[in-house]
Amino acid sequence: MTSGRRSLAISRALLWPALTVAILLTQIPLVATLYYSFQEWNLLRPGQRGFVGFDNYAKVLSDGSFLASLGNTVVVTGSAVVGATLLGLLFAVLLDRKFVGQSVARTLMITPFLVMPAAAALIWKWSILDYTYGMANWALSLVGIPPVAWNTEVPALTVIMVLIWQYTPFAMLILLAGLQSQSREVLEAASVDGAGPFRTFVSMTLPHLRQYVEITVLLATILLLQVFDPVAIMTKGTGGSKTLSYLLYERAFIGLEVGEAAAYGVMTVIVTIIVATVALRTLFKVFSAEGLMNR
Repeated sequence: MTSGRRSLAISRALLWPALTVAILLTQIPLVATLYYSFQEWNLLRPGQRGFVGFDNYAKVLSDGSFLASLGNTVVVTGSAVVGATLLGLLFAVLLDRKFVGQSVARTLMITPFLVMPAAAALIWKWSILDYTYGMANWALSLVGIPPVAWNTEVPALTVIMVLIWQYTPFAMLILLAGLQSQSREVLEAASVDGAGPFRTFVSMTLPHLRQYVEITVLLATILLLQVFDPVAIMTKGTGGSKTLSYLLYERAFIGLEVGEAAAYGVMTVIVTIIVATVALRTLFKVFSAEGLMNR
């Protein structure tokens, strides 16, 4: 065996442990979910378990809950992605300047993204949005506005606010990297030619950030399609906040319909794969276009 083939064999052998663990953690549960999706299995009636073919999928598509939850997922995800991207752009522009305490400000701005989703939902539910003791209603009372029962009157909005708060730092980091990659000489030349800050930002900075905005939107969309914690902790899926992830949980752990929940899970995976495929292809085109521009 030549040294090149030996080196290749060693490289492949080193990958096998990680590949084996990845298969055990991802593919086996997926196969089990597929198997259960063809079974009629309610945990309250364990003796009536049996093969039902595509009946569970027929229930999923005819029930109406799937399409409603899919629409809720689109609204929640889309609103959170747009809000986080716009706020991320604002904070990225503000942090892309030299000032005292810049590093501290950047560290503090990243903090919400590092908080566990369950902990963030609990903080927002009890400390900020609580009807009696929440800081949001306290602030509204200062200007004479009556208190709002956020988690029951506008549940979808509360979930969107939490997601925007948590994913704005994610968008900010990507957009800040884009701002820092912009040539300072070009900006100085525009200033010398008489272009003001607003004209420079609209005509030069925004076109430069287009690819970074696309990357932010695509990655944030993939991450937010799996949102569960704020819905489960704050709203329980009421008022248009029931996403696909919570619907799956509801069927499995509240309705105890394991077979039907597995079918919902498979449909959710299919939707996620479609979105991820489109996102990755678009992302590949973005990087390909950037590579051609830099040649």
